[in-house]
Parts: sequence; C-alpha cells; structure tokens
Amino acid sequence: MFCFLSKSFLHGRRPIKIQAFKSHILQTNPFSTTSKQQSFTVSYLIKTCGLSPESALSASKHVSFETPNQPDSVIAFFKSHGFSKPQIAAIIGKTPRLLSASVEKTLLPKITFFNSKGISTSDLTKLLSRNPSILKISLEKKIVPCFNFLSNLFQSDHDALQVLNLQSRVLQYDFDSYVLPNRNVLRQNGVPEVNIVKGLRRAPTSFCIAPVVFKENVEKVKKMGINPERFTFFRAVYVLGTMSKPTWENKFDVYKNCGWSEKEILKAFKCYPYVMSFSEDKIKAVMDFLVNVMGFQASSIAKQPLLLGFSMEKRLVPRGLFVKELGSMGLLEKESGFKSMFGVSEELFLKRFVYCYKEEEKVSELLKLYNEKLKLAAGGKA
Repeated sequence: MFCFLSKSFLHGRRPIKIQAFKSHILQTNPFSTTSKQQSFTVSYLIKTCGLSPESALSASKHVSFETPNQPDSVIAFFKSHGFSKPQIAAIIGKTPRLLSASVEKTLLPKITFFNSKGISTSDLTKLLSRNPSILKISLEKKIVPCFNFLSNLFQSDHDALQVLNLQSRVLQYDFDSYVLPNRNVLRQNGVPEVNIVKGLRRAPTSFCIAPVVFKENVEKVKKMGINPERFTFFRAVYVLGTMSKPTWENKFDVYKNCGWSEKEILKAFKCYPYVMSFSEDKIKAVMDFLVNVMGFQASSIAKQPLLLGFSMEKRLVPRGLFVKELGSMGLLEKESGFKSMFGVSEELFLKRFVYCYKEEEKVSELLKLYNEKLKLAAGGKA
C-alpha cells in the first residue's frame, strides 16, 4: 500500500575477487613494459596508499610509475603534514595523478598558503581529503585571488574556508569574469549587500554562471514580483540558475497533474523557491501521500509549499500516519493542521500528541505506536 515509502539501492560496483585480481597480474605479458608498470602501480596503490583492488585498478588508468621514488615522496609529504592513512587513501583514490606531482612546486606552496591564513592542520586535512582537486588548481591564478576575495568579503579567513568546504568548485572560476559582475547585477537591482554575502556563503556556485544568463534570471524573478530586499529573491535566482527551461516546464506540469493551478505554482515559488528544486519523484510522492493517504486538498498544500521540503521518511509519513491513527482511536480533540503536525520540532510534536496524556501507560503505548510508524516510513517492519 505504501510502496513509495521504501526504495532499494545498489551501492558501488560488483567487487573484484582477490583471486581474479591475482590472475590478472599473473597473466600480463612479462615482456610488456606497460603491463609491468601497471602491475607495479596497482600493487603500490593497494599496499602503500590503502586503496581497494578495484579502486587501484581504476586509479592505475590515470597514473603509472616503475619505481616507488616519486609516489613515496608524495605520500611522505602528506604524512608529514598531518594527513591520516584514510585521508591519504581518499585523496589518491579521487585524484591519483597527484602521485606524480612535484612536492616542492605543486603541493608545498598550497599547503604553505593555507597555513599562512591560520587554518588548522585538522581543518586543512579535512578540506583537502574531501576536495583534493584543490591541489591541482593554480595557486597564483585561482586559489589566492579566490580565497582573498572571500576572506575580504566575509572579513574572516575561517568563513572563506567554510565556503571552500561547501563548494570547492568556486576555485575553478575567474572571479573577475563571473562573481564580481553577478554581484553587481544583484546590487543594481536592489539586493542588500548583507543578502549578497549571505548568498555567497550558502551557495557560492550560484554566482559562477555566465553574467548574461544570471542577469536574465534576475529579471525573471523581478517580473514575478518578489521583493529584492528579501533573501527569497536570491533563493529564486539561485533555483532558476540550477535548471534548464525544459526542466522548469516539466516540474510545472508535475504540479499541475497533482492538482495545482498555474497561479498556485507561481505563488508557491514566490513564497518558497526551492519548491521547484525538488525531483519530480519527490514532488509526486509528497503530493500522493498528503492527498491520497492523509486526505488533504491539493490547493491547501499549495499554500504550504514548505511541506515539499520535509523528509518523507523522517517527518511527513511517520507523523501523518501516527496522527491519523490517533484520530481513528478518538484521541484527537480537534482536527490537526499542517503546522501542528509537520511544522514543529520533534520535541514539540511529541509534547503535543504524546506527552499531553497524563496516564503513563497511555504515553508508553503511543510512543510505541509512533516508533512503529517511524520504522514503517524508513522501510522496516512495523
């Protein structure tokens, strides 16, 4: 009945058996220099870098060496700068070509730059193990100007680091060609500086699109009547920048098929722009549950677009089914609305629907019932 509540996922590829891996090594042509190099490289990646056989085979397509001298120098460099074995494995697995990089010319200057900004070893190792591509980007042309721009804008090196943690891809863009022109477009259209800074902090890549396109999106949002002084204006510009026109139209059609009028869709977007950023499957699942299971009117949901942003598994389904069952048990004094059910914290929800009963036995019974709904929503057995 509630087939939409659980999904099956297949993670990763089919694991390579060690025996098959060994056979692959033994069957390589002993007279082939390339095969010998790859065999040595794969072995090194497994034994020294800590990669799995499958990851090592994949990485060996991007880097190759006959002796351990060069990669040893890179591994030693990472170890001496506080990187743990799992972090080193993560770096090499994502960016194997770094094993061929010059320690003195490529790696050290970047570490030195970040250290000069007062970034702790712990923060820096976390940043680079998650985003090792930073170590391939030009220090002078990209990293320094980008970091200094963000640091000056936020008046904080730490905040600049947080942006890189959130989205290191901003380092790949020319700030003079993208970020600055787009920031000026927002200024010219009445967006307060505080909201521009807030936008850069939360969604830095939203500024990294062609200024012509960015300006068009700003104009579209203005025509919708969203106040530029509200942060919702920036959110709307951001959402438009993440999708193509066909994608926008497809989601428009999904909402229409779920019972919303064109006017209601636009009003919902103006209130909560992220309503257009959810996948079509998420939109259909939420609307199906709230309309067909809970019995709410589609037009009522359109007035509360924040509902689309809540988790089906952790909030909407368990709380909805729980409250519905309370009603069937005659335990609800009055009909509950969206806000009382879904728009409050877990603590307040339990206080309102469980702990309001004075009998200890009743509270225990209802807690058990609620936990069953949580299990059901998560795909487990109630």
